Amino acid sequence: MKKITIAIDGHSSTGKSTLAKQLAKYLGYVYVDTGAMYRAVTYFSMQNNIISNTYFDIEKLKNELKNINLQFVFNSDLGFAEIYLNDVNVENEIRKIEVSNLVSKIAEISEVRTKLVEQQKAFGKDKGVVMDGRDIGTVVFTDAELKLFMTASAEIRAQRRFEELTSKGDSVSYEEVLKNVVERDEIDSNRKDSPLIKAVDAIEIDNSHLNREEQFEKVIKLVNEIVKN
Repeated sequence: MKKITIAIDGHSSTGKSTLAKQLAKYLGYVYVDTGAMYRAVTYFSMQNNIISNTYFDIEKLKNELKNINLQFVFNSDLGFAEIYLNDVNVENEIRKIEVSNLVSKIAEISEVRTKLVEQQKAFGKDKGVVMDGRDIGTVVFTDAELKLFMTASAEIRAQRRFEELTSKGDSVSYEEVLKNVVERDEIDSNRKDSPLIKAVDAIEIDNSHLNREEQFEKVIKLVNEIVKN
């Protein structure tokens, strides 16, 4: 059975990573979480006094990019790869609301996107890859055999994200999470460099009222149709 490239784009908290992990595990593909890459750069920037809620030293970030090394290391217990920042596992740290509040600002910087897109393209050169993010089908893998665009209402996405964060012990309010979701949508969709848009050949999936199993079955049918042709 031939291997293909699966590009998953969409708004924040639409379950892109969850679906991508499911597909990669089922198909035996490599999974690359590009959102984790931008989050790791954001976490680095927070740790090195480059960005906060009140300031952003863009020039310092550009100068520090050469000192940021990102790797994905497979965790056999979890069944997927976790991201390492300069040889340190930061998978848990990058998921916190503080990082979420700043990551879209980091992702606006062209030099950051250039560095990470170059790495992302290298990850997928041999196909057999599932990659999710904001510009995978429109910039990273414009020739992907299957492109998906995930969406859901802001309120439903905020509720899902709120439940995820609180289950991990994070102290956040639903209102705070909803505000973050709406703000990220605005920034992601209106940035000058590689804005979040649906590729013309992408299949839109509104999962507002789909559970994970229903969504997975729907996408697997699409995959099977492609690999059999």
